[in-house]
Amino acid sequence: MPLSRVEPSRYSELLNEKAQRVKALLAPYSPPEPEIFVSPPIGFRMRAEFRVWHDGDNLDYVMFRPEDRKTPVPIVDFPIACAAIQSLMPELIAQLRDNPALRLKLFQVEFLSTLAGNTLVTLVYHRRLEDDWHRAATRLAADLDIVLVGRSRKQKWTIERDYVQETLQVNGRSYHYRQYEQAFTQPNATVNMHMLDWTCDKAQSLSGDLLELYCGNGNFSLPLAAHFDHVIATELSKSSVRAARENIQANAASNIEVIRLSAEEATQAMNGEREFRRLAKLPRPLGEYQLDTIFVDPPRAGLDQYTTAMAARFPTILYISCNPTTLAENLKTLCNTHRIEHFAMFDQFPYTEHMECGVMLRRR
Repeated sequence: MPLSRVEPSRYSELLNEKAQRVKALLAPYSPPEPEIFVSPPIGFRMRAEFRVWHDGDNLDYVMFRPEDRKTPVPIVDFPIACAAIQSLMPELIAQLRDNPALRLKLFQVEFLSTLAGNTLVTLVYHRRLEDDWHRAATRLAADLDIVLVGRSRKQKWTIERDYVQETLQVNGRSYHYRQYEQAFTQPNATVNMHMLDWTCDKAQSLSGDLLELYCGNGNFSLPLAAHFDHVIATELSKSSVRAARENIQANAASNIEVIRLSAEEATQAMNGEREFRRLAKLPRPLGEYQLDTIFVDPPRAGLDQYTTAMAARFPTILYISCNPTTLAENLKTLCNTHRIEHFAMFDQFPYTEHMECGVMLRRR
């Protein structure tokens, strides 16, 4: 996103324009009037990444305009980043600039921060990292009080650990999350809490057991577990499954089972088309759970046709979407059997065309 689009004084106006476009897109499916959850106009991003540009003794964070991928644009101020990243950026680049072991063939810098006050920095290189890098990186991490990871081709050096801890407040309760380096996390923590509050509010009227697809690190699984007897959560990414299981243990959520399955595999299991040994880890057979509700938070491509058809068999569908266009495509099928009972928009990405949406569908 070009920083020229960041106009805090016009935030409400720009959000309203975006919301109207999404309302028009989903109008054929007769949703109710949406709840709209705003973002802070600045300081909202908990993740950021920049290329590093070497010019003699100078070292700069840079980005590139979509229409010109060859001309670097130095980034001195990045107002959409959270306060921790904003304050760290100049200190970090100054230390990198003055340390040959750290700056040599440095290609990219990635930041991951949390509301709990932890920040992780990943330094990506076009060279092999040696012991001199590790010694310099260890001093840098101590000086700046950060978690630090170094990466190059087929190499990963970790200074102390490769994750940060996050704490989110949902419906008056604190949930603790381990967020691993280069694993998916929600970029806008404030809006993420709005999403969690909204989803849990809608789940209060539900009962039985929950099937969750694309559970990630357990972002939704943990607070949703308070509203169901059991949660069967599925995820394909190994690092996300590891994080989800660690987060379940850290939050003492004894009614969640995480199974490493893709959405396609979960659909096959629900349809009885395949048996998976991984499902043998469940306390009882899949068919014995009272799975009346399905929760999905798919990638931008949305649900494939088979998963959509499987979801349509559930009495209640909770769907968080990061792409209203693919949500609309899925609703073509889902609204043949269900109606949209609740609708929300979450402005995860201010000053862009992107809008996160939430719908709760009930069988007609």
